Amino acid sequence: MSDTDLHPEYPIEEGPLPPTSRVDRLVARLPRVRPLTLALVAAGIVAAWALARHPPLRSVPNGEVGVRTNRLTGDASILRAGSAFVFPGLQDLRLVDLHEQVYRPTESTLAGGPAPFQSVEGLSIGVDVSAHYAIDPARVAAVARDLPANVGGDVVAPAVQGVIYRVFTRYTVREIFSSKRAEIQQAIETELRPALAAKGIVLRELQIGKVDLPPDYKHGMEALLAEELESEKMRFTLELKDKQVRQAALEAEAEKVKREKAAEAAGVEQVIAAKAQEEAMAHVLPFKQKQIQQRQLEAEADKVARIKAAEAAAEARRIEASGEADSRNKLADAEVYRLEKVGKSNSEQMAREGALITRHPLLIQKTMADKLSDKIQVIIAPPPADGGFIGATLLGKGAATAATTAKASAGEAANDSQEAAQ
Repeated sequence: MSDTDLHPEYPIEEGPLPPTSRVDRLVARLPRVRPLTLALVAAGIVAAWALARHPPLRSVPNGEVGVRTNRLTGDASILRAGSAFVFPGLQDLRLVDLHEQVYRPTESTLAGGPAPFQSVEGLSIGVDVSAHYAIDPARVAAVARDLPANVGGDVVAPAVQGVIYRVFTRYTVREIFSSKRAEIQQAIETELRPALAAKGIVLRELQIGKVDLPPDYKHGMEALLAEELESEKMRFTLELKDKQVRQAALEAEAEKVKREKAAEAAGVEQVIAAKAQEEAMAHVLPFKQKQIQQRQLEAEADKVARIKAAEAAAEARRIEASGEADSRNKLADAEVYRLEKVGKSNSEQMAREGALITRHPLLIQKTMADKLSDKIQVIIAPPPADGGFIGATLLGKGAATAATTAKASAGEAANDSQEAAQ
């Protein structure tokens, strides 16, 4: 393409035409650009626009999986959470959410809503149904290739509504409302689970909440329930009365049996008491007799013991008297023997002292001095001229008396000396 083709109205060879307007004059003043440069600039602009609209570096959030598909070969690869490179124009990246999601048909929750459910009677009812589902991680590639982007609205919603509508048409309103709710929920799960599993979707749980009934049916059911409650109340009242009557009869019968048993027990108790008393007397009488015999034997034993004690005491006193008499005889014999021995000893002592005084007359004076030594300290007296007793001169008595006294003193001194020696 040449410049002539780009500007046919202004041929370059002939030169530019005179500008007729302000815009034309501005365009005429622009520098001339070559076609190759324009092509490169256009290619750069297109590339920048493509990179801005389709960036090559994409991010996969946590809880999601990226499926990168090659447009030429159709091959798909699974990308986990993180960053991934996607070549613009050649590869496509689709993010698949693996979190558990909930589908709830909000337009079917009211009986007067836009799309209520139908029962077997043809009545419109509203049911709060929630289906918890998630994409099967093992079939993410197939889901990304075969299913539309809005899996919940385009795949799950029609499947759930179709199954629910079909199952509810098998039951009556009363069964859906009260008696067979668990059975209905199980039937819906049984039909819906394999249908979603075939498309790579796992049904986690299906819950049936509030059931909205038609107004007329609700009023009629309330009246019916009131009548049923009244009849149930009457039935329970009659049953209660019947039970009270039977309870009173059973209590009376039990009281009768109780009194009979008490009377029988009292009679048996008296008989047992009489027999026990008879048996006790049969044991008590021999026991009393044995006690009397025991007391008699104890009295006899006490008597014999006392006699034996008296005899033993008399024998002991007799033995003591005999021993005392023997002891006194022995003492008397010993005293006689002692006196005899003492007399003999005194006689022999006096004989020895007499012989000693005869040989040594000064012993009398020594003896007298010893006797008076504690009373008289010094005695000065002339010795007798005849060699007699010095005490005769001091006492002024006769020589015979002095001699007798001296002999007696000498005998006493000898006795004292003998006793001291013994």
